[in-house]
Amino acid sequence: MKNDISRSASSIALALFLGACGGSGPGTDPVAESSPQPPMLVPSPVTLSAPVLTFTDTGLSVTDGITRIGMWRVDAPSLDWEFSLDQGATWTRGVGSNFEVKGDGAKMIWVRTRDNLGNTSDIVKVNCILDTMPPSAVKITPQIEGVTNTLKLSGIEMGARWEYALDPKGPWLTGTGIGLGTLGNGLASVWLRQVDVAGNPSEAQVFDLKNQNILAHEASGNPLQPSVLTQGFQTYLIHGVVVRGDADYVRWEIPKGQQLVSVKLAQYVSEDAISFYALQPNRVFDAGVDTSRMLAYGHIGSSDLGRNVLANVSKSQLGEGFMTLWFQQTGTQNTQYAIEVVLASIN
Repeated sequence: MKNDISRSASSIALALFLGACGGSGPGTDPVAESSPQPPMLVPSPVTLSAPVLTFTDTGLSVTDGITRIGMWRVDAPSLDWEFSLDQGATWTRGVGSNFEVKGDGAKMIWVRTRDNLGNTSDIVKVNCILDTMPPSAVKITPQIEGVTNTLKLSGIEMGARWEYALDPKGPWLTGTGIGLGTLGNGLASVWLRQVDVAGNPSEAQVFDLKNQNILAHEASGNPLQPSVLTQGFQTYLIHGVVVRGDADYVRWEIPKGQQLVSVKLAQYVSEDAISFYALQPNRVFDAGVDTSRMLAYGHIGSSDLGRNVLANVSKSQLGEGFMTLWFQQTGTQNTQYAIEVVLASIN
């Protein structure tokens, strides 16, 4: 009996010892209870690279945020992207690299990149105004003032500009001031339109420069009695047809507070590649062939279309006073030309 009691006591002591050491009794797994449990891992949020959002600002200023084109471009290399037009209330998944915004008015565009785990980038926000409606056609009021035909324009929208062209396909030249003053007998028609602040052009109005309300004036061939452009305009068009022995002389006055900005060849039609021009700052052209008395001079032809012959002349020489143009063809081929003269107010 004593031996049985000793064996029982030994068994109890062994069980207590194993339990205290983390051992197991019947029905337990000593390996499982002795292995530490790994901590729960929570993934850290990832901020993706923001996309680059661009649109075509077609307004008169390329930074005014006004456009007539509702197509936007999103550059987000290797990332998905989405856009919102309601300040993030709803998002639309992007496809490709473009999306279109429709409906005229103010727009607030939000764009961000995203991945399948729900990570997103910072939001790129851009405001713009979409305007796709062309303005009304300009209204033209013609009048003869001396030997100058004046085309006064009205109906131009706030902030819009007006343009003219010598061909319905262009190029279109930007006008300055209240309208266009023309003198000559070379052109048959001129087209006029306005372009609003979003860059929408109006329907072009064609004006017949040889109709009964317009004076077809052949510029004077006498350098001491040049034809005179009427004052009051800032954009003029001198046009005519010259050939050997038939030079044209035209004078204009630069009023106080204004300066001559440019003199450009706007049209040149001739089998002869070049003609001759000269400008003298005087009421008449009495410089003869003394180039030291000329402000600018040289050969000019089709390759010079749109070139400002005063580009290298000091502004101090282009202020208040008189300017006389000499245009001549020394060859035997008729040459049709048009020269744009632009004045501007001094700031």
